[in-house]
Amino acid sequence: MMDAFTPLDGALLVDKPVGPTSHDVVDAVRRRFKLKKVGHCGTLDPNATGLLVLVLGKGTKLAEKLMADDKVYEGEIRFGVTTDSYDADGKVVATAPVPPLTLEQLNQWAASFVGDLMQVPPMVSAVKKGGVPLYKLARKGVEVEREPRLVHIYRFRFLDYREPVGRFELACTKGTYVRSIAHEIGQKAGCGAHLASLRRIQSGKFHVRDATPMQEVLQWSPEELERHVIPLLELARAAGLLPSK
Repeated sequence: MMDAFTPLDGALLVDKPVGPTSHDVVDAVRRRFKLKKVGHCGTLDPNATGLLVLVLGKGTKLAEKLMADDKVYEGEIRFGVTTDSYDADGKVVATAPVPPLTLEQLNQWAASFVGDLMQVPPMVSAVKKGGVPLYKLARKGVEVEREPRLVHIYRFRFLDYREPVGRFELACTKGTYVRSIAHEIGQKAGCGAHLASLRRIQSGKFHVRDATPMQEVLQWSPEELERHVIPLLELARAAGLLPSK
């Protein structure tokens, strides 16, 4: 069975920059190296940076399993400005003076999110209603009722606060909308807020410190790509499908 695998069956850890979508990264790697099958394990918004786990060749069969992994993020929340998408990409819908806030107060609010959380997806999201992505409805000014989803927040804490921006770390299950949490923190503060920046630093057992910036990946030769691919058997262990060594 081993001879059925190739050195390009596995995963590649990419550090996504601001700008491209997750699909853009997949498409760029596929075209650059003329690969037939490339996928990713967890979407990052265009404005988000950090770890994007790409699966190549037979590695794509493990995409769903790897996508279910827990995630860890770092980011910044800007208080006093509310947007329709809850992040910096959206249209500003309200501004308000920022009251005096302390790191202690922010972390008290953050602690209230830890545990199971029923989260309503934002209107500006890829969740579909009647087969239509919510963001397409939002562009037309249509707002529809969204079903809340169960997510779990393992850890959420603010590391620093310099008015009007708080820097945080958050560990959560897949499918968590961090920008929705930023929006709700803004409501608790009474002045509104949005997610100013977001960086994924970990997905399952993979960490961004082991990832390569997207532009650097696209400069590699096929041989360099091969050297960086996480082999299929190692990937299966990371996915919990095989026992660890």
